[in-house]
Amino acid sequence: MIIFGQAGHGSRQRKEKGLRSDQTRWDERFRTKGFALGKDANSFLRKNIRLLPRGKAIDIAAGEGRNAVCLALHGCDVDAVDVSPVGLKKARMLVREMGVRIHTLVADLDTFEFEKERYALIANFYYLSRKLIPKMKKGLRKGGRIIFETYVVDQRDLRTGGPRHLKYFLKHNELLRLFRGFRILFYREGIFREGGRKKAVASLIAEKI
Repeated sequence: MIIFGQAGHGSRQRKEKGLRSDQTRWDERFRTKGFALGKDANSFLRKNIRLLPRGKAIDIAAGEGRNAVCLALHGCDVDAVDVSPVGLKKARMLVREMGVRIHTLVADLDTFEFEKERYALIANFYYLSRKLIPKMKKGLRKGGRIIFETYVVDQRDLRTGGPRHLKYFLKHNELLRLFRGFRILFYREGIFREGGRKKAVASLIAEKI
C-alpha cells in the first residue's frame, strides 16, 4: 500500500512523480544480490539498545530491515516503513532468516501520518524530513523514546558518502533543537570513525515527557 496526503491535482501529480523517482532510485540500490547495507544493525542502535523500551515500535525508512530486525530481536513489535517495495521484500527475507516478525508498509514518508500516541519507540536512521518530526512526536506515547541518527553539514567536506542536497544535512545542534522539550538521554555530534570510514553525524536518544 502507498499512502498519499490530500493535495490538488497538479500538486498530487508532482508528488506522485517524486515518489516514483524515489522508489526507482532505492529499488535499484536494493536490487543487488546481497544486502546493500549489510545485515548488521546500525552501530549506534546496537551499542545503545539497552536504553530503548520494548513494545510497539516503528522504523522509519527501514530499507532492507536490518534495524527493524534488531528491534524485533530486542522484543519490540515493529512496523517497518519505507518507500521501496524491493527493500521491504528483502527485509521480510531477513526476518525469516532471523526467526522474528515485523510488519512492513510501503509509504511515501513525505505524507505519512502517525496514529496519535501509538508507539513506545520510534527509530530514524539516515532519513531527514523536518516536517515529519512533529508527526513523530504526535505518534510517540508519553514516556516513549526516539532514537535518531543522521548526517550533519560537516559530512559534505569529508566526501565519504551521504546525500547530495544541503537540506538533507542537519545543522550544528539542530537535532537538539528539533527535540526541545524532550528529556535527552544521550546525545553526540561530531566526526566519528565507524564501519571503516569517517562520518559526521548527530545521534540522539530522547524521551517524551
